[in-house]
Amino acid sequence: MSRQGQKLGRRNPFLFPKAPTGAIQYLNDQQKNMAYTLKIRENGAQQELFDPVRQKWVVMTPEERVRQVFILYLLNVKGFPLSHLSVEHAVTVNGMTQRYDLVVFDDKLQPYMVVECKAPHVKLTQQVVEQAGRYNSILKAPLLCITNGVEHKVFRIDFESGEIHDETMKR
Repeated sequence: MSRQGQKLGRRNPFLFPKAPTGAIQYLNDQQKNMAYTLKIRENGAQQELFDPVRQKWVVMTPEERVRQVFILYLLNVKGFPLSHLSVEHAVTVNGMTQRYDLVVFDDKLQPYMVVECKAPHVKLTQQVVEQAGRYNSILKAPLLCITNGVEHKVFRIDFESGEIHDETMKR
């Protein structure tokens, strides 16, 4: 990780270019609650969440809840169009088929950010970064994000130099 990447403690507009700087600060409590309102239903003995990307109900697991809240953040706070999100599509990595959690595409529909979601009790370790990195070895998105809903880390990949810059916003 470069020194430049380490000292980025300020808001970095590169991360989410569609949103005005400090946009989340302008949301009142009612807007914040609406931005993150999940559609939940009971189906027999289990709860389900509605996934707006896949347009279907999915079983609510802790990891799925984190993914759905992050999707709502991207849609309702950051303003990404629904058509620019992809959930759980297969990628072949080292001859093995795997499924990424979430990919955000830019306006040219090129991969912009790979997001790996974990349950809130799962620590965001180097292994989690490497898992997202394996998907990104195929997708070539400039940003990686890992989240457990409590903690979020963002990394910018410089494919020319091979450097990885920690772009996580320090509070």
